[in-house]
Amino acid sequence: MTQTPADAPLPVVRMHRAAVVEDALHDIVERRLRNRGWRPVITAYAGYGAPGWARVMGRVVLTRGVQTQRQLEKVRGWRSFMSSPVASAVVRIEVGGSVTETRTDRSGYVDCRVKGDLAPGWGKARLFIEGADPVEAPIRVVDPECRFGVVSDIDDTVMVTALPRPLLAAWNTFVLDEHARAAVPGMAVLYERLITANAGTPVFYLSTGAWNVAPTLTRFLSRHLYPAGPLLLTDWGPTSDRWFRSGQEHKRNTLRRLSQEFPNVKWLLIGDDGQHDQEIYSEFAHAHPENVAAVAIRRLSPTQAVLAGAIPGPAGSPEAVGSGGKTWFTAPDGAGLWSLLRDTDVV
Repeated sequence: MTQTPADAPLPVVRMHRAAVVEDALHDIVERRLRNRGWRPVITAYAGYGAPGWARVMGRVVLTRGVQTQRQLEKVRGWRSFMSSPVASAVVRIEVGGSVTETRTDRSGYVDCRVKGDLAPGWGKARLFIEGADPVEAPIRVVDPECRFGVVSDIDDTVMVTALPRPLLAAWNTFVLDEHARAAVPGMAVLYERLITANAGTPVFYLSTGAWNVAPTLTRFLSRHLYPAGPLLLTDWGPTSDRWFRSGQEHKRNTLRRLSQEFPNVKWLLIGDDGQHDQEIYSEFAHAHPENVAAVAIRRLSPTQAVLAGAIPGPAGSPEAVGSGGKTWFTAPDGAGLWSLLRDTDVV
């Protein structure tokens, strides 16, 4: 998702052939659906910011008849990928009395950092497009005095995946239903204790999942009593230079962005040992030691590790080890991680 001022000419970029084909199909479908009376509607995602600015995220798609954002959010599985995006749509964003105009990208997404004064806590942004009802996007406003935050992975960290990695993307894309997934034991309690011990702690959920499943993931987190927080997901499909986006690069870029936007915050990075979390967190800890409080890794069971394509780790009690100049805590569940974290200066 990219920010484009509403009055600026669209940049000329040599596109990957898959993206060219995708854009042509979107254009044909959009024209036909508009001729049949379909109208644009905005789906807003939770954003974040600080006093004076906010990052606002959402998507504009076509829908048949009159559908509210709540109705769109109830769409599950493969149906969430059958919407037709509206590219280059002018979106007006209102935050704290300030108004900014931007355009959606080629996939209908808007991702814009705008000016606006909101008080720390949860605020709201309003998004407007011509021909549709305005919608509100929740904004997590981080207090300037905040010095501690949580960045958490999702798959195998807060929800049990128990699927081979080659099938995980397809499951998340076409089948995912929050009722069909179980929460990792003790993780919701761990997060609640962390924000209780550190008042005003922001929680960000960083995943390689597609934005299309954001409503489903939001319902899952709420159902299992995880603290509310922005989802930092990625677009699905061809880019200007490749067939699919790199999930690992998405995580690396997002962590770097958070370190720039909140330079005084030290993050507790929470993930699992199934795939690349340890590698990505280690790289970030080496490059930005001033922005990392510690790393907490959920250790998968031997069966889960095999399904995730990783080498099963040793079973046993929780442990704390040093790596990348930071303390790494590892345990099989939230209770084990809390037993290590509670008596440290991290909490």
